[in-house]
Amino acid sequence: MGINRRTLLARSGQLGLGVSLFGSVSGLLGAPTAAAAAVGQDFSGYGPLVDDPDGMLALPEGFAYRVVTEAGRTRTYEGDPSPGIHDGAAAFAAEDGDVLVVLNHEVRGGPDDDGAVPHADGLVYRDDTGGGVTIIKTTPEGELLWETVGVAGTSTNCAGGVTPWDTWLTCEETEDDGHGWVFEVDPHDLDANQDPEPITTLGRFRHEALCVDPDELTIYLTEDAEGPNGTVYRWSPPSGFRGRSGELKTLDAGDGELAAMACTDADGSLVEDLAQAAQVDTVYAVDWVPIEDRAAEEGPLRGAEGITRAAKLEGAWWSEGGAWVVSSFADSHRGQIWFYDPAAATLRLTTVFATEVDGETVEAPDNIVAAPYGGLIVSTDGDGDNHLAGVSADGEVYPIARSQMDSEFTGPTFSPDGTVLFAGIQKPGVLFAITGPWQQRGAAGESGSRSSGGTADATERRGSSSTSRGSARSTGQTRRRSSGGASSRDSGSAR
Repeated sequence: MGINRRTLLARSGQLGLGVSLFGSVSGLLGAPTAAAAAVGQDFSGYGPLVDDPDGMLALPEGFAYRVVTEAGRTRTYEGDPSPGIHDGAAAFAAEDGDVLVVLNHEVRGGPDDDGAVPHADGLVYRDDTGGGVTIIKTTPEGELLWETVGVAGTSTNCAGGVTPWDTWLTCEETEDDGHGWVFEVDPHDLDANQDPEPITTLGRFRHEALCVDPDELTIYLTEDAEGPNGTVYRWSPPSGFRGRSGELKTLDAGDGELAAMACTDADGSLVEDLAQAAQVDTVYAVDWVPIEDRAAEEGPLRGAEGITRAAKLEGAWWSEGGAWVVSSFADSHRGQIWFYDPAAATLRLTTVFATEVDGETVEAPDNIVAAPYGGLIVSTDGDGDNHLAGVSADGEVYPIARSQMDSEFTGPTFSPDGTVLFAGIQKPGVLFAITGPWQQRGAAGESGSRSSGGTADATERRGSSSTSRGSARSTGQTRRRSSGGASSRDSGSAR
């Protein structure tokens, strides 16, 4: 028998916690460049990947994984099979020391399709669609405690981004049937997710990912689209915007300013396509072209004149005082990473894919996150093998994991203490917790401060967000494996 949502909230200590959590991420959103460079420039990776006898993840020697959730095998707290088609994710600190992972499900069809998010009472945007978001609680080591619905009845929930006020903004990568919006999911206050409404001020388009400047509360959004290709948008908040859970959906569609990126080269000419840059350290000047028709009633927003576009704009992440943006595909190479510096109003090409390293071909970057020890982590979605890969501070790429499941990696995100890397395989939908001898930013045993993508210590919060373990554990089996050795299995506790 399923447990109703109010019982879950009461048992997990989350009932009635509708408080501002501003500050719990803000200290992590601007990791010092010097600290990142000190680790990244001397670090070239963890070594060759060792095939998994269970056929799931190839990892470097000394690393291990645990299956957290698996579509159709583990179950939600309410008793439904875990949904699938995993994509963007983020990890947050629960006040009791456990971890809350918010996970997108990129389901394009209806509520009865494979992998669809269950239509939980009060959490459904539209009855005819099967996408959405789940919230997963784990131990600090990544062992599943429970999973529940954050939002349902949305479509094609691809990536998104964390906010400085400690919530998740999930993005619909579609313009079909009135979709194409951003929704907010609060992992700490489950009641705040009732009656989901689109954030119309952020525009209607094929949203991919976003990141937030913690000082200015400006939001940068990527668009994965074609006919024409997508672009990068900037949303500047209206006067008086404070950045609190639920505040964005209360704004009118015309509040603040939504604008599209326009890059110019050294000659002052418009850069029509980011793919024309092949040389690392290419720098463009950036202006922003205001978008008036945010609901796309007169056609796609990306049809604006005088803007810069790219094929398959993907992940976005804020750290080091700017926005990292992924352009996953170009004719002459298989992906780029760009850094937008708002102070200088410049866009710089930092990394070019494809890369051959340790016997692996790493190409087509997608989701992106800052590593606790410096540099970046990307998931890939290419035509060949798909990887989790690191990018050092000087732009060098190294493999961390290879999918052996014939599907792309999604949603890399580190636990708040930097010891567990959560990542998904999209189809059918598996969430992994990966552990190993991660590099350290500071002295031995110190993981250092993280860039955005999780939360800071619970003591930094305003208010309380206790999410105690309670008695809830979803039924299912987890696997732990040390790379290069035989796999072992331990069963999760039944509810």
